Amino acid sequence: MNDSFGKIYLIPSVISDNTQDSVIPPHVKTAIKACNSFLVENVRTARRFISSLKLGLTIESLEFEILDKKTTFEDCVDLIQPILSGKTVGVLSESGCPGIADPGAKLVHIAHQFGIRSIPIVGPSSILLALMASGFNGQSFAFHGYLPIDKKQRQQRIRELERESKEKNQTQIFMDTPYRNEALLADVIKTARQDTFLCVARDITGEKELILTKSISKWKPNMIALKKMPTIFLILAN
Repeated sequence: MNDSFGKIYLIPSVISDNTQDSVIPPHVKTAIKACNSFLVENVRTARRFISSLKLGLTIESLEFEILDKKTTFEDCVDLIQPILSGKTVGVLSESGCPGIADPGAKLVHIAHQFGIRSIPIVGPSSILLALMASGFNGQSFAFHGYLPIDKKQRQQRIRELERESKEKNQTQIFMDTPYRNEALLADVIKTARQDTFLCVARDITGEKELILTKSISKWKPNMIALKKMPTIFLILAN
């Protein structure tokens, strides 16, 4: 690491609105104050989040650049130039922790090649919180992100994840966009074996948080409404 370079703070954000007082630790606020500028997925929501922390900062004076799924590795080289010049930059996730199912990982990868220090800050991660509360294997697990949109392909992928879970005794974690959550839940219940366990973690840290683990056979008569709320799904096959 080169001491003349600036640093990257990987700054977690809230998962659910209006929860900053309960889920954002004090050192997140300290890190934000130390930053000269921010790399974010959405400038508007990033400004709103920083404002909600009431840090005494003038939001209009802060610098923001876009770092999203369209950002290329070549773009990341440009984005780290201020850090090479000594500036400290914060990478702020749209939800949860940067670098975990998040485009911030690309920037951190490039930063390592230049010898720039990246500092992770503790905060809420829906993936890890769901795993913690599921009762599933926390020694061996895999996160697969979004499953296919096509129904047949999605059901085939569910079968593959179930088979992998059984063979490796491994927790399989996945998600979808909120408006497809109920279709995904229906497909898991329809496709998986009766004795496979499914955990549904809805609106983690929010007012309507609900985390339930049951076998598929017990899910069938007891469906729950997800109502377009962010949800994490986990399965563990016997």
